[in-house]
Amino acid sequence: MTRLQSRILSLVIIIGGMSAGGWPIAGQTTPPSVTKANDKQPALKPGQIDPEKSRVYIHVSKKRLGHDHAIEGRIKSGSINLKTDKSTAKEAGLIEFDLGSFSADTDAARKYVELKGAIAEATREQVTETMLGSDVLDVEQFPRATFKIKSAELRSAKNGDPVYTLQGDFTLHGKTRPLSLSTQSELQDGKVRRLRGDFTILQSDFGITPYKAALGTVGVADELKIWGDIWIVVEDPAGKKERK
Repeated sequence: MTRLQSRILSLVIIIGGMSAGGWPIAGQTTPPSVTKANDKQPALKPGQIDPEKSRVYIHVSKKRLGHDHAIEGRIKSGSINLKTDKSTAKEAGLIEFDLGSFSADTDAARKYVELKGAIAEATREQVTETMLGSDVLDVEQFPRATFKIKSAELRSAKNGDPVYTLQGDFTLHGKTRPLSLSTQSELQDGKVRRLRGDFTILQSDFGITPYKAALGTVGVADELKIWGDIWIVVEDPAGKKERK
């Protein structure tokens, strides 16, 4: 075998190894192992929201011949400081909603907002596509919604668990409006572990035109009812972050 043939054979072996288990040779410039490490979420700190457990649910009411829908969405990131009230200059936190994750009429969403029956997958996909598209949420231009929490005030206790009022600014579809909601908490080792609350908005207040079709005989209402089910990372009595 000549030196040139040897070099060609070596090159073929290297390329073959890259294609089979190493670096891909099309459309990707970093090894899969590096990409996976970079995509790994950093460890959460006390006070931060756990995006794996937290959810947002929305009830979309029908208008005329339309149908009620239930939406399930995920939290992108966030944190809440429940020791921050109006007397402090420090803000109480931020919740970032991943609008691209929103999915229509999941079983979990329909159960949460108390809608009966299941929806066929094809119908769910069609409704989700319309919801995320440019005529409604337009997630390509507005991929996130945020709730910038200015204060978190302890108001009362219900069934032994504290109730907080969260006040701040809610931003959706490029529009920002003030928002105040009451949230009931659950405790773990004397620390708030879970917050649940609900509020209503008008789509038109955020520059969104409620969906309608068939000359308006099929559509949804302007008002949306939204529930937040937020799980917060806490410390155990020894001061260590809880284990997942």
